[in-house]
Amino acid sequence: MSQTATAVSSSTLTLAKALNAGLRAAMEADDRVLMYGEDIGPLGGVFRVTEGLQARFGADRVLDSPLAESGLVGTAIGMAMRGYRPVVELQFDGFVFPGFDQITQQLAKLRSRSHGRVGLPVVVRFPYGGGIGSIENHSESIEAYFTHTPGLTVVSPSNPHDAYWMIQQAVASPDPVIFLEPKRRYHEKGTVRLDAPGRDLHEAAVVRPGAEVTLLAWGPMVRTCLDAATVAADEGRSVEVVDVRSLSPLDMTTILESVGRTSRAIVVHEAAGSYGPGAELAARITEELFYVIESPVLRVTGYDTPYPPSRLEAEWLPGVDRILAAVDRSLGY
Repeated sequence: MSQTATAVSSSTLTLAKALNAGLRAAMEADDRVLMYGEDIGPLGGVFRVTEGLQARFGADRVLDSPLAESGLVGTAIGMAMRGYRPVVELQFDGFVFPGFDQITQQLAKLRSRSHGRVGLPVVVRFPYGGGIGSIENHSESIEAYFTHTPGLTVVSPSNPHDAYWMIQQAVASPDPVIFLEPKRRYHEKGTVRLDAPGRDLHEAAVVRPGAEVTLLAWGPMVRTCLDAATVAADEGRSVEVVDVRSLSPLDMTTILESVGRTSRAIVVHEAAGSYGPGAELAARITEELFYVIESPVLRVTGYDTPYPPSRLEAEWLPGVDRILAAVDRSLGY
């Protein structure tokens, strides 16, 4: 373990600082790792996730880019084809669409087009989701666009420990990873165990055991589900919470084991409900556990509208009360 990583090993870190430490560790471990993005150098990025990395590794490994997301992703593809391992930062979720063609039509497909001979070890990171009082194009949950694209791994950490480990695992992946960072959780603190191996990048985690119903969530909604489970416990109900962590591929083993125990499932996500990840999870659970589940798989999601003005986002985003109402409905069957 590097000297720098050891220096922060006993600290309680915010999720943003854990990402910074994970990126630092990945760059120290492999000289081929480069970072590229808008204002990630001296400024350290919009949310300061890359703060201090250019000073540590130099401007030839931590590069400020023009405001051109398509060119930014395309450049990373070229770097990867020349043997580098680029980590691209996009400033906000809604800014990814100028680079969407490069990601879905080029980055995701070269492994298949080359019959497995050429992989692209590129990580595309960006903050996603709402909850910070921001507006449309700055609060999107667009995971479904990428999970629908074969060739992309899509993951999201929900806590500082996972953020530290998952970003390093993503950088080490031989194929492209879309790394979704829950911006409303950037400043929440937690223990990062630098001396303990993290879970596999694609492994889900039971973060609160329970017996009556399973809540399935990822990224920002895991904390909200844990809060709902605590309130439910005060009301005498036992709710299990599963942090899905990897949206593509899904760890259906852990998910099905949990729902098999509780016989009820509720999927919670910020993205709009129609055609969202909750629909996929509901279908898979129903196919596999049709004779086990005792109620329909329910969804608690954002609404099928554009992201609202900041004064309305507390009503738009799934909260504890909406989750508890779904728990009541599930247990009422």
